Amino acid sequence: MKYKTYKYSKTIRIWLLIGLIMLVGQVILGGITRLTGSGLSITKWDVITGVVPPLNETEWMQEFELYKETPQFHKINSTFTIQEFKFIYFWEYFHRLWVRALGFIFLIPFLFFVFTKKIDSYLMKRLGLVVFLTILTASAGWIMVKSGLVDRPWVNAYKLTIHFILAVLVIAAMVKTVADVYVFKSLKKIKSKRIVVGVLLLTFFQLIIAGLISGMRAGLYYPSWPSMNGEFIPSVLLDLKHWNWGNMINYDSYLFAPALIQFIHRMLAYIIVVCVLYMFFKMQKKVERTSKKWLNLTVILVLVQVTLGILTVINVKGKIPLFYGVSHQLVGLLFFMSLLFFYFSLRNKRV
Repeated sequence: MKYKTYKYSKTIRIWLLIGLIMLVGQVILGGITRLTGSGLSITKWDVITGVVPPLNETEWMQEFELYKETPQFHKINSTFTIQEFKFIYFWEYFHRLWVRALGFIFLIPFLFFVFTKKIDSYLMKRLGLVVFLTILTASAGWIMVKSGLVDRPWVNAYKLTIHFILAVLVIAAMVKTVADVYVFKSLKKIKSKRIVVGVLLLTFFQLIIAGLISGMRAGLYYPSWPSMNGEFIPSVLLDLKHWNWGNMINYDSYLFAPALIQFIHRMLAYIIVVCVLYMFFKMQKKVERTSKKWLNLTVILVLVQVTLGILTVINVKGKIPLFYGVSHQLVGLLFFMSLLFFYFSLRNKRV
């Protein structure tokens, strides 16, 4: 569009896009790690030496022996062979390796661009926020893993949700940076932006609930749609005596928390679809061409997302189906990103 005057070089813009794509890949790898039960297969965090995986049978057996000391092995995977262990080890190793690769790909060009004065103070501040949130996410990830190495065979659902939401915030900060660098803005002054803000807030809350769904494995308890095992509202939610914090904490041993979280997740999905469709019909004739593309994409993605959510639920057979589960997470993340890009395309200046 005519108003675009790129302040940053094409190399910087491509570099930032690669960084954003790799951040999305990292979150998706985290989802695969979760669904395959791989997150606790590596029991220590070695920033440097952890780059090299076991290279011979002796080293593999040493890693396997460490895993045998975990509650997950004793309570769930006690029959595991070394080959089965290698499978879950691979996903957690790849997940951690991707983080290291992301840091390397991001840091080296960043230092070069700073040294050659290709980046101004504004972009340095934006990228500094991305780096800060990334460090917080990695720290929360290790705290999350440690929560599953003592007593219980899974990581704590609330710590997993914090880790996931911090990762979402990293992506949001990176989306803002990309939108700034690509000069996303509008020549028109749009008065309907509050609708977009409302949908964004609903979607962010839905992402929090999604983290809890994953952490509590709540999707396993009601593998049916449109009802929840024949009920619109699960009966466990209708008895007020179940509404206490203890039941929210003891989600592993009592049905209340998984039922509540899955019910909220479903209802929010319906509300978000209605809001997105309302936003579409309200704004499609008011926005410029670039904004309209993002608006159209949000509608497509939200409909695909709901479809994938239904397919995930009805295909649960004792565990979450990997393809549908990962696709549901990916499209949900892309939907949130498209909403952000749409919002940034409506502004009149970079702020």
